[in-house]
This record gives sequence, structure tokens and C-alpha cells, in this order.
Amino acid sequence: MSLKSMLLLILRFLPPFITLKTLKALHNLLNSLLKTIKKLLGKIMSNQSDDQKSDPPPPFDPSKPSIPISYPIKTLEDLDSRSYFTSFHYPFNISNVPLQPNSALPQRPRILVCHDLQGGYVDDKWVQGGNNSGAYAIWHWYLIDVFIYFSHDLVTLPPPCWTNTAHRHGVKVLGTFITEWDEGKAICKKLLSTKESAYKYAERLVELAIALGFDGWLLNMEVELEVGQIPNLKEFVSHLTQTMHSSLPGSLVIWYDSVTIDGKLDWQNQLNEKNKPFFDISDGIFVNYTWKEDYPKLSATVAGNRKFDVYMGIDVFGRGTYGGGEWTTNVALDVIKKDDVSAALFAPGWVYETKQPPDFQTAQNCWWALVEKSWGIVQNYPKVLPFYSNFDQGRGYHFSIDGAQVLSTQWNNISLQTFQPLLEYADAPTTNAIEVHVDFKEASFIGGGNLTFKGIPEAKASVSTRLFSGELLMCDLPVHITYSVKLEGNSQVGLSLEFFSKMKGKRKLLLASQGMNQFSSKFSEVIVPHQLTKPDMDPGWVIQECCIALNGHTLTEIHALCYWQQPENGVLISEARSNSQDPAEYFAILGHIRISTFDQNTEFPPSTSWIVEGQDVEWGGSQGSKTLSLKISWKLKDGKNSPFPRYNIYVEKLTKESVTTLARTQESASEFIGVAHVKVFYVSDLVIPSGTSSLKFIIQMCDADGASQKLDDAPFFQLNVDGQ
Repeated sequence: MSLKSMLLLILRFLPPFITLKTLKALHNLLNSLLKTIKKLLGKIMSNQSDDQKSDPPPPFDPSKPSIPISYPIKTLEDLDSRSYFTSFHYPFNISNVPLQPNSALPQRPRILVCHDLQGGYVDDKWVQGGNNSGAYAIWHWYLIDVFIYFSHDLVTLPPPCWTNTAHRHGVKVLGTFITEWDEGKAICKKLLSTKESAYKYAERLVELAIALGFDGWLLNMEVELEVGQIPNLKEFVSHLTQTMHSSLPGSLVIWYDSVTIDGKLDWQNQLNEKNKPFFDISDGIFVNYTWKEDYPKLSATVAGNRKFDVYMGIDVFGRGTYGGGEWTTNVALDVIKKDDVSAALFAPGWVYETKQPPDFQTAQNCWWALVEKSWGIVQNYPKVLPFYSNFDQGRGYHFSIDGAQVLSTQWNNISLQTFQPLLEYADAPTTNAIEVHVDFKEASFIGGGNLTFKGIPEAKASVSTRLFSGELLMCDLPVHITYSVKLEGNSQVGLSLEFFSKMKGKRKLLLASQGMNQFSSKFSEVIVPHQLTKPDMDPGWVIQECCIALNGHTLTEIHALCYWQQPENGVLISEARSNSQDPAEYFAILGHIRISTFDQNTEFPPSTSWIVEGQDVEWGGSQGSKTLSLKISWKLKDGKNSPFPRYNIYVEKLTKESVTTLARTQESASEFIGVAHVKVFYVSDLVIPSGTSSLKFIIQMCDADGASQKLDDAPFFQLNVDGQ
């Protein structure tokens, strides 16, 4: 009953001479009474709800089948027992993208990035991908040399999504070994009890890094130690470093500036005699971030010819860090660069965690633009063939394969990130220009991203945007180039390729399909690609393909060229429309770019070459509605390693009629259910419609250049449903 209804009811029984003051007091009393009743009802309902709640879920048991996750090792006992390798989740956590050969760190100032986001293992823990399109990601890999995945657990194992995409961009990945507080002191007492113990645990860490495919460790011994433990601590650091190097050339072990050579927990904020003994037996030092302006120079002097192995820490949250971090992080970077040592950016997820305006995508680009302005680009690509980018950042609102959308829900999976374009981000929006950005909501050709060009260009023939800066030496064989576009109106987009040869100098080629005449004087050669459309592609997508041969030249730049189609009378549409009162908006989408040689064209093994198995089958559901969970694994019959970095997983829910008549004639009957980067995939709680007699799980091979196998030729595993 409302307060008004209660008052009207009470007034019927009150004497007519009651005063206004009395009525107000009654009103307040009833109001207070109603609030009390509501609180009591709330508590009663809460107690009923608690009584109805089921028992809390059992503790996480890594040995039992469940949705695969990445997780840390929390105790020295679990590290010692090697129990991680017998867990259900282990095979899902192996990175499958190796670094390119000869990936030693360059002799120049470097950028190290330490992840540290919300304690670690958030959206990125879902190995097969999650359902949050707003998940945190880094895509400015061309500004990074080393990436550390950090949490406050004893052994932090990088989720494979980070290792996969970092390796793809030429960035090394380290896990973290950390000891903290009283628990950390107890761990160190056991770890450093003997030289043999120190060696054993160092070898356990090496084994994990090699098995999971990452490149080494950050050591953060953030506890007070006894002086007598220091010799074995040095043995631990030295043996870990040497064993990593012998097991994986180019690997790294980096010491954090915390405990000193006399056992004190005393952050030095520079390289000096108190922490240099650990620097001398490792590959570098991550200096604590509360340093002063002259500390980088002093550290460089102490390091001598190893000055680039000194990484001066910068806390992006600004907690006592030089320059204040946040939007003035570049202040510290400028000082570090001037003194010719390296930088360690700690917690760049500040942009994400503090929800910097106007949105994460924009704020992230602007923040990393500060890093680029101060430091410059450190990674160039393309470097080797095949080169492939679909501009995917590993998250989106839909998912496409070969121009056809197969998923219409949001998702995240950093493993699916490909090479990211080197776009320039202005401090303020410009007018009367074409805006270029990675987009997730417009149509995608492969994955969930694309490069969208839109705006009203100035009265000129074209607008050029740098996409990639490379060091790709062209081989003897002709190079095959394909790219996909989706255009509106008279908008056109082509590719401008710049080459250099010591003998022949610079050459500039343009690949464009329409309105070519106006560019003939600006390029060494203008090439009209062959246009290709496929019946299964979404309407509007066109694939452009051509072949070039420039042996001895190096591909140095890839630009997108935006222009209007030129009409037959020779007057540029951009010029004609700019003189009118109704300028048209330019709109074009670039879906992907692929550069390869013809001998790199993929030949997928037929389905008969594979063994596909289903394991850990678990049926669920009730009242006629079934669900299924199982692990699917596959391997080549000849025992060779599969060369494919990715597998698309589909299911066909077959009825007796479709099985009998082989009714499926189109790939659209297959339901896309996920992506695997290893030769195993876990299907969780798959809903099975009534009338389904069997399930056919299809594993579609995908190559590094984006090519994918025809579903009809792909291996599969079939499981009967009847009788379950």
C-alpha cells in the first residue's frame, strides 16, 4: 500500500477537528514506518534468497575437464611437483607463434612493458577467447621490445594470447617469479636452503618457459633476506640465466631492483654497487620507478657497455614516479632516452583501469602516441614473407571468415591480433579530411576488425595514409599481393608501395582499380589489380590481386591511397564536388592485405591425413534438452607437426534424414563455435536441439597468410547423439 492510500484510509476514522500540524506529524510517522517495513522485508527476502542459494562451487581442480583457462602457480610445492604439466589446461596454454630467428635484442635504447592489469588473469585468462569486446588489449607492439606478464602470484605464466601476438610482432615475452611478504620469506628460506635447491627451482622455471613457448623471466625478490642466503640467491639467478640461454638462445632473465647484495629490501632506483652483482649474472635490471633526474645517467656509467640492459622504471599510475606518469609519462621517457638507457613502462593499463575519456580505443591511441613521439618506432614490418594483416585487435562485435560473417556476438581473443597499422593520431580532430581508424562495427573480411576511411576530403585528387613501415627484401620469385575492399559511391582505395634499391634508388608503385590517369606522373608504375568476388562473400566485398617482381629491392612503406573515381570527362569528382554546395562523404573499408610468393600458397592436407578424436565426453541437460561438453584433439597420421597456426571449429547438428540423404550442400549449414591455436579444443555445454541424431565437429585449417581450407575438405569428428 502506498503512503497516500494509507493516509486516506486513516483520515476516514479521524475526527474532523484534527489540525494541520497533527496531520504533518502523522505523515512523517507513517513515512518512517514504511521505510522500516521495507528494510525488514528486504532482510527477510535476502535470508530466503540465501537459503535458496546452492552450495558454493568446489575449489578449482586443474586436473578436471572444464573451460580452458590460464592460471598461475601459487606454491613452491606445486612448482616442484610439476603438477602443471598433468593438468587438463596445460595443452591449451602452449603458445604456437615462435619468434623469428635471430631475434636478439638490438643494441639501442629499448622499451619494456610490464602488464600488471587488475592483478592479472582477467579477460585474457580464457584461452579459447571470451565474450567481452571491451576487454583490455595492447596493439602498439611496434613501440615495444620486451613484454612482461605480471601478477602477485609466485609463478606468473603468461596467457598464450599475449605470447602469440607479441611474438608475431617480434616482441619477447617474460613471465614473473615473485616473492613477497612473510609468505615470500618462507618460500625463499626453502628455495635458497641449498645450492641444489636453487638449481632445482631454476630448472623448473626454465622447463615451464620452454614448454609454454615464452622467452624468460622477471625475478622480483621483494623480501628481506639473511646475508647467508645471498650466495644461493646468486646461484639461483645465475643458473636460471645460463640454463635459459642454453635451452633457448635469445631468452632473457631480468632482475628487479628490490633486495640488495646484503639482503636488505632497499629499492635503489638506479644501478649501483648494491644491486650490480645481480645485474652482472642476468640479462638486465628493471630499476624501481622512484628515481631522480640524474639516476639514468649514473646507471649508464655503472653499466658500461651494457647500458641498454638498464631499464628505468616508470609507473604509469604515477605513484612517486619521475615525471608523474599518466599523461606526462613522456617526461620520464625523454630523460631516459637522452641518457641512452632503456625504459620499463609499468602498468600501461592505467588508461583502461581509470577509464580515460572519451573511450578506451581513443585514449589508448593517444597515450601510446606520447610514447612514439618521445621514443620512436622500434619494430618494423613487414620483414619476412608471407605478410598478412586483417587489422584485427583481438576483439570485436562480430566475426567473419573469407568475407562471410559467421558470428554476430561480441568476443575477445588477443591471439587473433595481426600486424597493426602505424596510424598517426592527431591531438585534435581535423575538418574537411579523411579520418582513418581501426573499426570493429563495420563489416570485416576476416576476424572482427577492419580499416575504415571516412570523411569529406579537401579538393585534391587523393589522400595518402601510412599503414606499415617495413624492411622486406624482395626475393627472386614474383610476389603475389591481395587485398579486400568495400566501397560506397565513387570512393576508391588503393595501395601505394615504396621500394628502395642501392643500385636503382626509390621506386613507387600504385595498385588501384579505377580512375588511374591522374596518378601516372606520381608513381614509377601504376598497376590495375584483377578483381575477384566469391559467391559466399557478403555483398560489397571485392578482392583485388596482382603480381609484381622487384628482385633486389626492399619494400619500405605501404600506404593506403584514398581517392574518388575519375569520370570519363577527365574532371575529378573530388574537384567537382568541392565546388558544389553538397560535398559527398568518402567511405571505404580495407579488409586485409596479404603479400606472399606463389610457392607459399597453402596446400592443405586432405581430411584423410588426420586423426581426430573426442575425449572427456560429458552429457547434460534435462527434460529432453541435451547439452554436451567434450575435448576434441587432432594430429597428422604421419606424426609430423602441423604447420598451421590457427584452426576454425564448426559443428553440424545432423538429423537422421540429413545423415541418410547427405543433405548438406552448403557450408552455411555449419555453425561456427570457436578458434583454436593448438591442436585441441574444448566444447562446453553445447545445446543439442531435439531430433539431432549426430554431431559433426569440423576442424578448418588456417595458414599464417589468412588462407583457410574448404570445409568440405577439412577433417572432422562425428559423435552419435541417439541413446544418450
